[in-house]
Amino acid sequence: MTERIAPPLTGGERETLRAFLDFHRATLEMKCAGVPEEDMHRQASPPSELTLLGLLRHMAEVERTWFRRVINQEDLPFVWSDSGDYQQAFNLEGATAAEALATWQREVAHSREVEKAAESLDVTGYFPRWEADVSLRLVILHLIHEYARHNGHADFLREAIDGTTGA
Repeated sequence: MTERIAPPLTGGERETLRAFLDFHRATLEMKCAGVPEEDMHRQASPPSELTLLGLLRHMAEVERTWFRRVINQEDLPFVWSDSGDYQQAFNLEGATAAEALATWQREVAHSREVEKAAESLDVTGYFPRWEADVSLRLVILHLIHEYARHNGHADFLREAIDGTTGA
């Protein structure tokens, strides 16, 4: 499991953004750690159909899209969708936690490489859904937002599964 390190209290902009993103990545991994396969598939917070496995798969897709497809302009397919539908990550038919975790970890590693290789936070890529150029700064902030939102979902799911709570 990834060690969760608190962001610096006095770091520079890029260091702080990177650390907050890594903190949230580690939080999602922590929320999924030790959860049996069956419970990773469990819709544990009715009426929501969210699952920990679906969140993990979704965030792998989000990492791939924003860092590799948008910033790095790599011509890659989506991981779990032929049509670019992000909701396909929540279709768990045949999905396993091990596969999702490995895919997510691979995409996070690629994302880190893309971010570190960028000369500045002002590097841009094109995001087709918005029909606009976006900066690496916006991408990192967007992912911090996305993880924070979904980590809140993961908190409820994990607590409903086995009572585990915590930051």
